[in-house]
Amino acid sequence: MIKNEIEETIKVKFEALRKELNERSRRLWAATEARALGHGGAAAVSRATGIAESTIRIGKHELAKDSVTKDDGRIRRKGGGRKQLEKEEGLLEALDALVEPTSRGDPMSPLRWTCKSTRKLAKELAEKGYKISHTKVGQLLDYLNYSLQGTQKRLEGKSHPDRDAQFKFINNKVVDFQKRGQPVISVDTKKKELIGNFSVAGKEYQPSGTPELVETYNFPNLAKGKGIPYGVYDITKNQGWVSVGIDHDTAKFAVHTIYQWWCQMGKHSYPDAKELLITADGGGSNGHRVRLWKIELQDLANKIGLNITVCHFPPGTSKWNKIEHRMFSYITKNWRGRPLTSYEVIVNLIANTTTEKGLIIKADLDKKTYALSLKVSDEELESVNLKRNDFHGEWNYAILFE
Repeated sequence: MIKNEIEETIKVKFEALRKELNERSRRLWAATEARALGHGGAAAVSRATGIAESTIRIGKHELAKDSVTKDDGRIRRKGGGRKQLEKEEGLLEALDALVEPTSRGDPMSPLRWTCKSTRKLAKELAEKGYKISHTKVGQLLDYLNYSLQGTQKRLEGKSHPDRDAQFKFINNKVVDFQKRGQPVISVDTKKKELIGNFSVAGKEYQPSGTPELVETYNFPNLAKGKGIPYGVYDITKNQGWVSVGIDHDTAKFAVHTIYQWWCQMGKHSYPDAKELLITADGGGSNGHRVRLWKIELQDLANKIGLNITVCHFPPGTSKWNKIEHRMFSYITKNWRGRPLTSYEVIVNLIANTTTEKGLIIKADLDKKTYALSLKVSDEELESVNLKRNDFHGEWNYAILFE
């Protein structure tokens, strides 16, 4: 039986007996369970029941001395045990105010800009006249429903008032194209990667004691170059294409990648296609404000003979783009803990990424150079056969081939 199963069994037993046990019998029961488990038993019982390991050790000491048989009916000596600190007037309120000063109206709290460890909290409480250990502070924090937590990436700027409406618009467009058998793709640039013997987040299995040795620092000047993976994900077929650029992430690079997807995968999957739907973020090389993006899409439409409809996600919602969690996330998992020592390595790791749901990815290296800051005049932009939608035409538009 594995450790988690053992602890779960103890927890179930404890919950069944809890109401029938007083302090002393609870201590002795926990000690008995711990002794039966052997080494590490006290820690396991403590995790399962919440009873402190020190209490369980006392119980084991009592069992060893056979003091159980000398029960006079008293749970502990008269006056023994700590007083309930929770009942000490103002303590919980003082602790709560230290942990969350801004929400309690105290922006000048001494712990506002420091790490709020249990020891620092205990010290601050002591200065306020409360005698309390850092261990007890931890117990009281649990009582107040606080827990140790890291940060979570969820904020991407202010939410647009038409955010949900745009999501519905995009969804309706996708469903419409799919019903008519027309291709729907999600596009984006993955994080740029340094090429070289650098550390990569994550772990993979290696023979014991032989970790992959990498550079101590991921300095760009030590790199052989940089890889810029731009991806195209076919939402309907669960297939994707990634071009790994070596120069700059520009609109020209983005559209050339879409063209590569069409030549290598798209036209074979959709031989009767008349239209193409692209869902994209609102910023970056494929942003809705990028003039070159529209110029290049017009050239693409003319090359492949398809009308191209584009729907951009509203500001602050880039993580909702399908390619992020259906393709890029699996690529990241596939190369976890693997140094990207060459362009060949990064291309092969991308191309060999699969999932249980049948994801297929093809990849290739794009050795072209892409100039930055190419200017597009008003006259050039007006030459684009652009048809804006009545609903947020800056986000939703079609480029018709000529």
